[in-house]
Amino acid sequence: MTASPRVQVRRPGKTNWRWIVAVVCAFGLAINYIDRSAISVSLPYMTKDFDITPGEQGLILSAFSWSYAIMQIPAGSLIDKFGERVMFGASVFVWSVCTGATFLASSFGMLFGLRLGLGIGESGAYPASAKTVSRWFPQRERARATSVYDSGARIGSAIATPVIAGIIGLWGWRWVFLIAGVLGILWALGWWALYRRPELVGRIGEEEMSIINEGRDEEAREAAAAGTEKAIPVLVLLRKRAVWAMMIGFFCVNFAVTFFLTWFPTYLVDERGFDLLKLGLFGAIPPICSIIGSWSGGLVNDALLKRGWSVTRVRKTCLVVGMLLCAVIGAAAFVPTAGLALALMSVSYFGSAFTIVTIWCLPADFVPASTVGVLGGTQNFFSNIGSALNPIVIGFLYGATGTFGLPLLLSGAVCILGALVFAFMLPRVEQIDFSRDVVTV
Repeated sequence: MTASPRVQVRRPGKTNWRWIVAVVCAFGLAINYIDRSAISVSLPYMTKDFDITPGEQGLILSAFSWSYAIMQIPAGSLIDKFGERVMFGASVFVWSVCTGATFLASSFGMLFGLRLGLGIGESGAYPASAKTVSRWFPQRERARATSVYDSGARIGSAIATPVIAGIIGLWGWRWVFLIAGVLGILWALGWWALYRRPELVGRIGEEEMSIINEGRDEEAREAAAAGTEKAIPVLVLLRKRAVWAMMIGFFCVNFAVTFFLTWFPTYLVDERGFDLLKLGLFGAIPPICSIIGSWSGGLVNDALLKRGWSVTRVRKTCLVVGMLLCAVIGAAAFVPTAGLALALMSVSYFGSAFTIVTIWCLPADFVPASTVGVLGGTQNFFSNIGSALNPIVIGFLYGATGTFGLPLLLSGAVCILGALVFAFMLPRVEQIDFSRDVVTV
């Protein structure tokens, strides 16, 4: 990823810089999810210092998602305007400062405000990663590349529970946030120093550059014909059925998966009787399964494309199957033992990651590179309304019933709705024709 001030003569031979870029994005998203998970793992122990009710806990857990959702469209637009190098680094820097500052939190209001700041910072992470992949990978490799960076989020979730539990046991919950904040700031500085677009990286070989540029000329001609060399305005995107299907389907999977990022540790401690040691050991199992789900989503998508399946058939099959697997979280409400519940939740988290990898392939499938950031931010905006609602709804239902049974059933039902949306509402997966719309803008 060493930068060159101008395009250099390409060397013959194989290089794999594009996969290194995907791995670096994965590290960024791993930090992202460690920071997200920090408060959910710490919350059962933070209540000793803060006298907060279950309803207030739900507000703290959801604060991130509200600001994260609201900032998605602005973040996507800024990424398309200023580029992924500037905005991805800025995103990580802002959220890391907010995470580190939680070390000093002394009240409910301060915690709530810092969680809002975390959401503002993290809003650029996924759209920037999608934009990066659209620059560095041809369509036939984008699902695998997406699974690489998305698996960073899953790895972050998996290591968050045991690592954070260990830090809490050794030094207390405040040190969790300080360590995570410093780690993110170091990543941001490294990204700004090293990342450049592929045409500016002189070490890329001729063969890899030809792979990166595969299909670019055709995409450019299609964009010129449709008048979409520049980013498509959000209001134009919202006229399209495909965009609404993406947003609603993503809303459904995010509603369910947010349980694992917020209330899951509390569920294991309060409803299943886990102590800190068990929480650290067994609480990591579903996130580990989500890593496998993310990798599987990328491999299956690209393998089916290689076998000659149409893009529409591949994407819809993976989306529907993934959502149905995610829906088994509802069955966890009926099982008597913690082991069975943990197994069902592991399948559910696997399915959610499998689905999300496919979802993040859709922006580049439907729109030209100039609009990937905006569309990625748009679908992520709506999906994170689900993330924002989940902690509040679950907190209310848990407070009213004293059990997580009804919240788990609701999560499973929402996943089934998402499967129906992807099966019947999502249209043919191909570049959207904006020629008539753009003329009117």
